Amino acid sequence: MTADARPCPCGRPARVDACCGRWHAGPLHLEAPDAEALMRSRYSAFVLERRGYLLDTWHPDTRPADLAFEPGLRWLGLEVRRHTPVDADHAFVEFVARNKQGGRVHRLHETSRFERVGGHWLYVDGVLHDR
Repeated sequence: MTADARPCPCGRPARVDACCGRWHAGPLHLEAPDAEALMRSRYSAFVLERRGYLLDTWHPDTRPADLAFEPGLRWLGLEVRRHTPVDADHAFVEFVARNKQGGRVHRLHETSRFERVGGHWLYVDGVLHDR
């Protein structure tokens, strides 16, 4: 993977290659150390349209066969509200992700469920919160 010096979309004050990009590819591929790091890296993967990473970090019981990106959708920011470890292999992350499409701003407020399988954190599913 080539160096990516852009600011990381996840909101942390680091470059993509020093932040979420290290989990997307290279020697630390798929090695996010906890559910929050995985969630942030998945948000960044949506922004950067890294389909393979998103599918690779989706639990096989809930993973879609394919993933399409919505044309014209622009991600605006991520706020992680809470990271709740349940035990060594299970955690929840509540977040709000903002996006814009067709001139309208939208909020995705979700509590996501994560599970560590074979040493790797995976996204299982999520519950959307009312607006």
